[in-house]
Amino acid sequence: MRKAIKEAVRAWLPLTIGAAISLLCLLMVAVVVPFTVFLALTVIGAGALPESVLLLRRLAGWERRRTAEWTGTPVPEAYLPLEGPLPARVRTAVTDPGTRRDLIWAVAQFLYGLLLWFVSLVVWVPALLVDGVWTGLAGRRPVALPLIGRLAGLAADWSRALLTPTPSVARDAALAARIEQLTVTRAGAIAAHGAELRRIERDLHDGAQARLVALSMRIGLARRAYDSDPATARKLLDDAQTQAEEALAELRHVVRGIHPPILTDRGLTGAVRALAASSGLEVAVSVTGLGDHAGEGPRAPAAVEAAAYFVVAEALTNAVKHSGAARASVSLTREPAALRVRVRDEGRGGAEAGENSGSGLAGIRRRVAALDGTVRLTSPAGGPTVIEVELPCVW
Repeated sequence: MRKAIKEAVRAWLPLTIGAAISLLCLLMVAVVVPFTVFLALTVIGAGALPESVLLLRRLAGWERRRTAEWTGTPVPEAYLPLEGPLPARVRTAVTDPGTRRDLIWAVAQFLYGLLLWFVSLVVWVPALLVDGVWTGLAGRRPVALPLIGRLAGLAADWSRALLTPTPSVARDAALAARIEQLTVTRAGAIAAHGAELRRIERDLHDGAQARLVALSMRIGLARRAYDSDPATARKLLDDAQTQAEEALAELRHVVRGIHPPILTDRGLTGAVRALAASSGLEVAVSVTGLGDHAGEGPRAPAAVEAAAYFVVAEALTNAVKHSGAARASVSLTREPAALRVRVRDEGRGGAEAGENSGSGLAGIRRRVAALDGTVRLTSPAGGPTVIEVELPCVW
């Protein structure tokens, strides 16, 4: 009997919450929606329409989560994004099929939410008195109490049926979300490309160009002093040779920033092992499905390899500069349609990926997003910090 009562209480609580949501739906349908329409008709208050639609979406989202918790199956949602200037947001709020679907659910929820809750109250009294006494006398399990569970299941089924978008609407919403995502990643790729060009220009101007100008001046001075002061000319030529070597080193540094030659020479696996060896940390490198050298095993596209190399280099640099870690691990995994990179350091944690964090993680996100990849950062206080990157590619 106690077990049956606990199960009934567990089923009755969602019905009670559903009744509370029904009252909120009544407030939404009877007060908020008419008032919003009135404001929208006055033109001055048109901005209230998208905000009311967002409020309705949050209410429907709450019901989706409750239904998913009760049934164990997620309830999909599909909305057009409410973004852009005010006229576009108002037009989207009015024409989005999700708005009409949520309004229909709100009206129905007000009706069946309260109805099922009142029915559950009617069931409780005979269930506890008549069924409980009969169970105690006859030694049989309760008969009426499971009805409350059925009522909760019925409410969840109705909510799922009303809130689940049609396949065509789901496809349209997914397409709109994809377009929005591609717009953001394209903007990030353009920003990353611009930043890269500025870095190359700065490195050439401040490094190689300055050294080449000084080299030209020293060669000119050496030519003038060649006949009158050979010793000075020789010293100037020695200095010019040193500056030429430094200029070449600067140019190699710039080239490595564009596409590290080590990727061509050793492949991604060899390049990552070289990064690990020169990082100053104790780094364990594991590779699955890739060759150890260039030309051995499958190769990802050059852009994917460069992005993966940059991720590992930036993550290990962060570990040295910010985390205080002594050990780290790097794993490269070939998957059917992607390259997965995972870098873990045993530092103090607390890493942030904001644009102004100064850790370089924002640059990782931009570079990976340009290839339609994903980045997951886990860095609790006290560590460890784990960066997981998935780069789509065709092998």
